[in-house]
Amino acid sequence: MATNLGILGRKLGMTRVFTADGTVEAVTLVQAGPCPIVQIKNTDKDGYNALQLGFEEVPERAVTKPEKGHMAKAGKGFFRTLQEFRVDALDGYEVGQDLTVELFKAGEMVRVTGTSKGKGFQGVMKRFHFGGLRDTHGTEKVHRSPGSIGNRTQPGRVFKNKKLPGHMGDRRVTYKNVEIFEVIPEENVILVKGQVPGAKGGLVMIRKQD
Repeated sequence: MATNLGILGRKLGMTRVFTADGTVEAVTLVQAGPCPIVQIKNTDKDGYNALQLGFEEVPERAVTKPEKGHMAKAGKGFFRTLQEFRVDALDGYEVGQDLTVELFKAGEMVRVTGTSKGKGFQGVMKRFHFGGLRDTHGTEKVHRSPGSIGNRTQPGRVFKNKKLPGHMGDRRVTYKNVEIFEVIPEENVILVKGQVPGAKGGLVMIRKQD
């Protein structure tokens, strides 16, 4: 099984569950799949091996004409999201085949990718955990500022990538070494330990890892 193979899903939210010995575990529920294979890419034609999966079926009117022609080849309907997963080998896969949560098992370590919550424009204390300025010795109304950001006459400019106030969140984030707590195939639900990037209802991608 290729290590990059995965599945798409929607974050349902967090809850807690009790193990057999009574231990409480914080888990995130993900409604994942089934994801049909819409296209298979191979090294000879495309330069790499990959499976293109579809997720969340939508009516025909919701897709463009080129998308309609592309998805119709698989004969599985039309989908809101298409995502490629690179694989080492294509043996055992065919267009139209459904990939489900049964790809994974409890105790397996995976990578979870999602879009983090947007926080808007934030200062350096919230964005980068700066300590802020002193509360004494004449510091007035600038307690949460970054302080000095420049140098002397040379180079006479602010270096690139300097930590400054700005847009925070709303970016692609991947958590590694996330443990799968439980898989519920009949409900297409995966429970993973801990948190998952993004808000409730956000699109997430769960992939196998080395």
